[in-house]
Amino acid sequence: MSDELAEARQELENEYEEVRESLGDVHVAYQAVTNAGPEDNLHDLLRDLEKAAKEARDGGIVGSGANDHRRALNNYLELRAR
Repeated sequence: MSDELAEARQELENEYEEVRESLGDVHVAYQAVTNAGPEDNLHDLLRDLEKAAKEARDGGIVGSGANDHRRALNNYLELRAR
């Protein structure tokens, strides 16, 4: 494996791990919705779930979420196809 391909693979794995970590917030928010009862504010719980999913997809202040993973994946696949 060339150095460039190895670096691209490492970047892909790093971005993958970042997205996987952000999914923890999605699972917590989903569980809150699942555990909600009739007296809980479903609107706000769903808003929190949507926010967690958006951050996992688009990223927050520090990272770019699944968007960076998609770019890293495309770069890796292009290099691998050479």
